[in-house]
Amino acid sequence: MPSKLRMKRINDRMKEILSMVLLAKIEDPRLLGVSVTDVKVDRELDYANIYVSALEGQERSQEVIEALNHARKFLRYEISQEIDLRVTPKLRFFWDPTPEKAARIDLLLAEWQNEEHPVFDDDAEEDLGDYGDEVEEDDFYDEDEEEV
Repeated sequence: MPSKLRMKRINDRMKEILSMVLLAKIEDPRLLGVSVTDVKVDRELDYANIYVSALEGQERSQEVIEALNHARKFLRYEISQEIDLRVTPKLRFFWDPTPEKAARIDLLLAEWQNEEHPVFDDDAEEDLGDYGDEVEEDDFYDEDEEEV
């Protein structure tokens, strides 16, 4: 069995190869805008789980997975030409919803920031009590540290 470092290298190299093939060599219009988000090869190098996503999102997931399954042999051949393995793993494709979830989180954060959320208001100084007046610049330095 390969070491963890070798497995990581195989995963990264397969991701790079698949990304380049999808970008430059595949002419299937169903695979336009598809990106490989992750590759995980099992320890025995029998199977490679390939996670993909598209700009349009979940609506195209079924179409993209079908197109990738149709191109599976060609993709496996391209990998075998680039990576020197005794046996090239069988490819399995899965939809990765992570980019869509990240976009949703970004949208929610943007909406939250656009609402009024003052960090400090006029009452904040009252909450500090006596501590607000006593803070000096020297309080932020450790006695053992030298100033630069």
